[in-house]
Amino acid sequence: MACASFDMDIQGAEEELLRAGRREPPILQYYQATAVEPDVKGPLHDLLQKQPAVLGSMQMVTGLLSLGMGFVFATTQTMDQSLFTLFRVSHLTGIFFLIAGLITNLLFKYPELVHASLRVNCGCIIVAFIAACLISVDLAKWKSEHEQHLMMEVLELCVLGLEVFLSAVLCFWFLKEKRS
Repeated sequence: MACASFDMDIQGAEEELLRAGRREPPILQYYQATAVEPDVKGPLHDLLQKQPAVLGSMQMVTGLLSLGMGFVFATTQTMDQSLFTLFRVSHLTGIFFLIAGLITNLLFKYPELVHASLRVNCGCIIVAFIAACLISVDLAKWKSEHEQHLMMEVLELCVLGLEVFLSAVLCFWFLKEKRS
């Protein structure tokens, strides 16, 4: 918060009295507030104080990371090597989380998007759960000849965990705001 310290006396009154030849003490006038008005809280004030845009930005970054890994898998694996590549799991989750992050970032400017953001984040959790199940099946029947792909699927599983955590926190905040 910005703060300034300066004299609020009315300047110039002393100089006028001295010029007129009077030796009376100067009249000092001070500013005094007459009423305190409460701050007006805008829509979603309590929610926006928690900075959901930060989590939305993190969702967008993890969505881009998922999309990037999806493109790497699509170019380096054949369709029959894994369910992860066959169902384009990374592409799907990446697009979902990119959209969820974008909508969450727009909440500050358009508060009416809170219900849409809640729905999209719940959908992201469902899609991420299905993707985690498909990745787990792939990891269970993995062949040892493609070790680098195994590491990338484990990384994608970790990214999905982060994405689910972010969406769960946002859904909790949105539901709390919806109740109040």
